[in-house]
Amino acid sequence: MADNFDVVIYTDGGCRGNPGPGGWGFLVFNPLNGHALERCGGEGETTNNRMEMMAAIMALKSLKKDGIRVLLHSDSQYMIKAMTEWVEGWKARGWKRKEGALKNVDLLKELDALSQRFRVSWRWVKGHAGNRGNEHVDQLTNRAMDSVQSGDDGVYEGRLEWRE
Repeated sequence: MADNFDVVIYTDGGCRGNPGPGGWGFLVFNPLNGHALERCGGEGETTNNRMEMMAAIMALKSLKKDGIRVLLHSDSQYMIKAMTEWVEGWKARGWKRKEGALKNVDLLKELDALSQRFRVSWRWVKGHAGNRGNEHVDQLTNRAMDSVQSGDDGVYEGRLEWRE
């Protein structure tokens, strides 16, 4: 299935306490040649959902060419449903919910704008269920949270080979 896409992405975000110190991580790879980029970062006081979206935002920002086919995996049902089911209604209502104010509107707008630059297919994966890509970005997210809790910014970037 990954062969139908130019780029495959795994993202994760989390925090210790909600709100609390948080981290995000992503893995972006080319399924044809296995070239991959991994990156993580964090914030001192944030929420789980914000870190999930930040992971996807940072992953999409790392892409160099508009219009490519992207398969983005996340274990965040909130983010996947936001981008596949709810976003059009929010936009039609001026970025509001039927019931009123919309949380995380800044990140939702940014994620929507970035997703318009690419042909993104959003895929939910069950977290902590043995999916290799999801487990990898979970480790990056925890690395970022550890770093933030020790007083650093949690930022790390690396290059690697990745095959599925």
